[in-house]
Amino acid sequence: MDSSIRFLAVAAGALVAAGCSTPVPQALKPKDVPPGFIGPLTANASVWPNPGWWKAFGSDEMSGLIVTAQTDNLDIAVAMANVLQAEANRDIALAALFPDITANASAQRSRTPGSTSLVPNGKGGFTKVSSPPFTGNSFGLGLSASYEADIWGLAQDNLRVADEALKSSRFAQEEVALTTTATVATTFLDVLALREEIATIQQNIDAAKRILTITEAKVTNGISSQLDLSQQQATVAGQEASLPPLREQEREAVFALAILLGEPPEGFNVTAKNLDAVKVPTVTPGIPSTLLQRRPDVAQAEANLASAHANVDAARAAFFPQINLTTAGGFASTMIATLFHYPGSLQWSLGATALQQVFDGGRLIGESELAKAEQQGLISTYRKTVISAFSDVDTSLGQVANFGEEEEALQREVTASANAFRISELQYREGIADLLSVLQAQQTLFTAENLLIQVKLARVQADVNLYRALGGGWAENPEDATQPIPAAQPAAAAPANPPPAPPTKG
Repeated sequence: MDSSIRFLAVAAGALVAAGCSTPVPQALKPKDVPPGFIGPLTANASVWPNPGWWKAFGSDEMSGLIVTAQTDNLDIAVAMANVLQAEANRDIALAALFPDITANASAQRSRTPGSTSLVPNGKGGFTKVSSPPFTGNSFGLGLSASYEADIWGLAQDNLRVADEALKSSRFAQEEVALTTTATVATTFLDVLALREEIATIQQNIDAAKRILTITEAKVTNGISSQLDLSQQQATVAGQEASLPPLREQEREAVFALAILLGEPPEGFNVTAKNLDAVKVPTVTPGIPSTLLQRRPDVAQAEANLASAHANVDAARAAFFPQINLTTAGGFASTMIATLFHYPGSLQWSLGATALQQVFDGGRLIGESELAKAEQQGLISTYRKTVISAFSDVDTSLGQVANFGEEEEALQREVTASANAFRISELQYREGIADLLSVLQAQQTLFTAENLLIQVKLARVQADVNLYRALGGGWAENPEDATQPIPAAQPAAAAPANPPPAPPTKG
């Protein structure tokens, strides 16, 4: 008796659990959320970017390109189409919670042929009896409905799968939009840096040609040798040879920018000429735990995990029997005028069926194990996405600070190198310095100028990457969150009296 009661209690508990959704497992551990960012922070900077963060760079042209890309970019269009597909799948899953109702109407005219039969006449013989052909009508109108009772929550779990997949597609669209915006900005800056580098090389070519003119005059007057002339001619030719590859890179960067805007490259152009067209904005992050509600890729990984967990619940509910309810009713008559007038024309039926899988070769068990394994993989994917988000912010913070310091130092080097080259050119003109001194001074200036352009580009692109790493002003709706954020553990303090180091083996 006691064992029967225990069995019934366990069975009842399993039935109740089958009809309830379980909470999404918490993926993050306290150690996964650091107490703060370690990257250098800018004092008095705004915390978190605004949704229109690109305006802080002060370039109307770049802002216009980004606005165009947000409406015409083809990758964003694909992401929007994916959202529409996810919405349709969600509607399909929602339909399983409602009955299927079908209306039917029929009209038929038929002819029954006549017949002849022999019947006993009571006198020991038979009498032939004939019936004439019959032509008649029949009419019918009815409704039928079927409903799969969601006792175990299978349809609800499938709807949760579709809901979370829809959220994931929306977050993916936001991530594509953020990535596209950042890519437009960095590509625009690439174009400006290449144009500035081309202009700088052209200035150095002009300076080298001035030195060549002086050298030619000195060779003509017998002051310098043919060796000096050949060296300077080689310098000019080498600098001129560096221009075509840069022009091709600039051309391809403009083409790439056009494609990002959903436009053909032909006829597309950028008007800005150098990096002076943009300014360097400042922004600083808040606490790391807040970042997790501001990154669409983190929210997408979170929704994918929630969808996989709902699939685990659905796989569990699939073990229980399916119960279908059916009903049908309507009217039938031989005359359409009397279809609804006689009680005898009303017909109806009710029914219920239960379907339980007895043997499937382990298919349901395999599907359940597959769902659990997918969930386990997405737990790790979510953790990796979160940890990578923290790393992105710290990396960008470090790049912004270090490239800024390098740019300041290189700016001083360029100023000093330009002054040294100017002096060496004057001294060479006056015969005080030799050509080698001029060539060394020019090469030092040329190298410093090119490096400065690259660092300026890296510095401003690091700001773009920082805005992207901080989510670009996007914020998750708190109602969409399924993952609780654990409190960050405080950084461990160094012991006041650390234990002595163990002796080393000599």
